[in-house]
Amino acid sequence: SDPFAFASEVRPSTASRIQKLSTFTWEDKAWLEKRKQTDWLSQPLNIYEVHLGSWKRVPEEEDRFLSYRELAEDLIPYAKRMGYTHLELLPIAEHPFDGSWGYQVTGYFAPTSRFGPPEDLMYFINRCHREGLGVIIDWVPGHFPKDAHGLAQFDGTTLYEHEDPRKGEHKEWGTLIFNYGRHEVRNFLINNALFWFEKYHIDGIRVDAVASMLYLDYDRPHGEWIPNSSGGRENLEAIDFFQELHETLFHYFPNVLSIAEESTSWDGVTRPPYHGGLGFNFKWNMGWMNDSLRYMELNPVHRPYHHHWLSFSLVYAFSENFVQAISHDEVVHGKGSLLNKMPGNEWQKRAHLRLYLCYQFGHPGKKLLFMGSEFGQWREWSEAQSLDWHLLENPVHQQLQNFSRRLNWFYREHPALYSNDQDWQGFEWIDLSDTQHSVFSFLRRSAKSVESPLIFVYNFTPVPRTDYRVGFPEVGTYHKLLDSDAPEYGGSGFNQQETIVAEEALWQGQGASSHLDLPPLGCLIWQRIH
Repeated sequence: SDPFAFASEVRPSTASRIQKLSTFTWEDKAWLEKRKQTDWLSQPLNIYEVHLGSWKRVPEEEDRFLSYRELAEDLIPYAKRMGYTHLELLPIAEHPFDGSWGYQVTGYFAPTSRFGPPEDLMYFINRCHREGLGVIIDWVPGHFPKDAHGLAQFDGTTLYEHEDPRKGEHKEWGTLIFNYGRHEVRNFLINNALFWFEKYHIDGIRVDAVASMLYLDYDRPHGEWIPNSSGGRENLEAIDFFQELHETLFHYFPNVLSIAEESTSWDGVTRPPYHGGLGFNFKWNMGWMNDSLRYMELNPVHRPYHHHWLSFSLVYAFSENFVQAISHDEVVHGKGSLLNKMPGNEWQKRAHLRLYLCYQFGHPGKKLLFMGSEFGQWREWSEAQSLDWHLLENPVHQQLQNFSRRLNWFYREHPALYSNDQDWQGFEWIDLSDTQHSVFSFLRRSAKSVESPLIFVYNFTPVPRTDYRVGFPEVGTYHKLLDSDAPEYGGSGFNQQETIVAEEALWQGQGASSHLDLPPLGCLIWQRIH
């Protein structure tokens, strides 16, 4: 097959197809002009991560995939109604093996033909933009498969990969690594990224497995990797590649998104190349995700001994521009669905999930959630079948979905949650020391004080607490904006305080305080009434 082909046969066939890309009429000029002026650091960014082949299928027709055009009629209205700002699509470049989820690419310039021809993908993205949704795609420059019709040994030699397997192969994945030191390979990849922005009008890329590109000893035992020219483990050629990629990308497409899935503490992932960084504008916060999920999976009786698992992320929260991502990787390979990770009976699991989503949205950083978690999918994700949409026939799953929708829109309605979440001016702990009761509280401030601070109070135990004293930033009357334990979302309705009065009294470092009734496994959000 042709590595530069614009289209491919439907798998298992592998031949490239001749395809013109100039016949589609785009209608998203206003969206693209607005995008040029948008600084996403200070705007709401709430991403719905989707695998197109398993979001929904057609069981009446041998469980076939939805086409790009059918997805435009179904997925786009759903995401818009739910309040997401962007769709992030697991890799849609052509790939032979469904079980790779798209991460083993053979056709870098060809959208997968599983869902229709290239112009139908253009129709889908055009429709997203007309409906106010951005589109991010997973882009995979870190490795490629060994399939004979792909890039491996393309001309009988190691043309795209390294000849030495100590630099050119990921044995655990069975894939090959691009030779980033070759100008032709770098141009191939950088031009490919530009191609998707130019021809398909995408709004961002999420780069998979960045750590595997940055470290020469990534997942390699001693003696099976080659140090760099300075004797270190850093892949200097990959660093140069990322810097060149972003200098080029942002020159031609200002204010698009480039998001790193980088799982280490590499310094400067979201720092510009002219300051020595890699040049991404956002990075998935893998540390927050791992620590917070470990905490949530604990029986609440053990949480007082691991209180720091929720608070530690604020030590480094502003060292990069983070996305608080709860992705597909957390609901596969025996890890269970997000709902099923939660401890307790079914009611407590749902309460835990609402509480956890409130913690995600209260924490500084942009947001991402993988499909199905918003309505409480019980079964862990499989690329081979649709999400369990029939669960929504059960009112408790409708309530979870309604809560997710309310939280999404709440995030977009309050600048305190997105306009200033890159430094300490937008966040302040009220109390993080109540390990005995597993209660946390903090406030979020907006840039330029366009709204009063939001006060978040979390109870991570199933024990309701009456008359619990909390510090508030100033004297006045506060209105309850959101209660994750409200009956309309499937909660107990324990808290009946629609408004509270904070009186002058120094408490928890704040100038006022009030007494709250904390719901079991619940979050309350308050704001002062002016």
